[in-house]
Amino acid sequence: MKEIKKWEPDDFELEMTTHWSFPKRGDWATHDGKWRGNWSPYIPRNIILRYSQEGDLVLDQFAGGGTTLVEAKLLNRNIIGVDCNDEALKRCKEKIDFEYPPAQGKVSLYKGDARDLYFQGDESVDLICTHPPYADIIKYSDGIPEDLSLLKVKDFLEEMKPVAAESYRVLKKGKFCAVLMGDTRQKGCMIPMSFDVMKIFQDVGFTLKELIIKEQHNCKATGYWKTNSVKYNFLLIAHEYLFVFKKC
Repeated sequence: MKEIKKWEPDDFELEMTTHWSFPKRGDWATHDGKWRGNWSPYIPRNIILRYSQEGDLVLDQFAGGGTTLVEAKLLNRNIIGVDCNDEALKRCKEKIDFEYPPAQGKVSLYKGDARDLYFQGDESVDLICTHPPYADIIKYSDGIPEDLSLLKVKDFLEEMKPVAAESYRVLKKGKFCAVLMGDTRQKGCMIPMSFDVMKIFQDVGFTLKELIIKEQHNCKATGYWKTNSVKYNFLLIAHEYLFVFKKC
C-alpha cells in the first residue's frame, strides 16, 4: 500500500445548505479518482457525520470503488459493502486495507445483489449511504446479470424498485437513506432519471428529508459532447441530486 500523506481532510466543515460543491474531490487516506464515476469522499463524510453515530451500522449496497467504506472505517462506523462485481470488491479490499489507530470501524464485504439483501435482517441498519450507477451511462462490467449499469433507463428504473424496497426493509425506523443520482439525455432532451428514482423510494414508504443539488466538477466541454452540445443546442449536465430519505 502506498504511503498515506494525510488521514483527514483539511479544514473540514459540515455542509449547511442544499447546494454542495467540492472542486477538490478529496485525496486523504486511500481515496483516489481512479474508479470511474465514484463520488467524492466529502459526500459520504457529510452524510455519515450528520445522520449516524459512532458504532452505528452503515450499508452501501453499491460499494463500487469503496469510498463509503473507507469513510465509515475512518469515522468509527461499522459498514456492510455489497457489490455484484468481483473487480469492485477487489478494489474495496485494497482501499480498506489500512491501519490507522483512530479508525476503528469494521468493514464487511459481500458479493451480492442490491435487490436482494437476504443476509441482512429487517430494521437492522442505522444508515444507508449509497451511489448507484446511472443506468448504462457507465457500464461497470460485461455480462454480470446483477449489474444494473448494463440496463437502459426504463429497465434500470424498474429494477430500482426492489432496491428501494430492500432499503426500506433493512433500515431502522427513524433512520436515514442517502442516495446520489444523476440524469441523462436521449436525442438531446433531458431524461429526469433522478426524480424517477426519488419517486420510487417514496413509493415504498420513504419520506424525503432533504433534496441536495451536488455540483459536478472536471466536466470539461471537449470532444464528442462539446461538439454535439453545439450542434444540437443543449446544455451539458453539471449537477446531480442527493436525496436523503427518512423511514418514519
